[in-house]
Amino acid sequence: MPVPDKPRPGQESVWDYPRPPRLEQFAGSITVELGGQTIAETDRAWRVLETSHPPTYYLPRTCFADGVLRQADGSSWCEWKGQATYFDLVTPSVVAPRAAWTYLTPTRGFTEIAGALAVMPAMVDRCTVNGEVVVPQPGGFYGGWITSWVAGPFKGVPGSMGW
Repeated sequence: MPVPDKPRPGQESVWDYPRPPRLEQFAGSITVELGGQTIAETDRAWRVLETSHPPTYYLPRTCFADGVLRQADGSSWCEWKGQATYFDLVTPSVVAPRAAWTYLTPTRGFTEIAGALAVMPAMVDRCTVNGEVVVPQPGGFYGGWITSWVAGPFKGVPGSMGW
């Protein structure tokens, strides 16, 4: 098991997040940019917090610009939230395949995010939380958003498969 980084003042440790994960409301500024344009913007979202993972943010579907969501093939299964369906994010100049996902009928405990969308930050130009540019969770599989107020180490780095 990894040794958690010591949180600095104002930080929260991902090692204090629960397993199974919990959902909480988030009131703050969030933007998603792709193809040189802001494709989503909100001041109301949700965070899913799970041990060893930076938060995954879920944004209301209504905060996405018209025409940027295109249903994508396939689905996946989360042991905590249920079946996810995917969307391509589309602008006139760029398509980010399967870069967003949602749970249309999530399991109990996550029903608040039914239809809300999470975005894989590594697949878009930029995501921000309260004006801070997000660093994508390492590994290319997980959709966590790393900001200066979360301390790791984060699942997804080499050697973290068993965490």
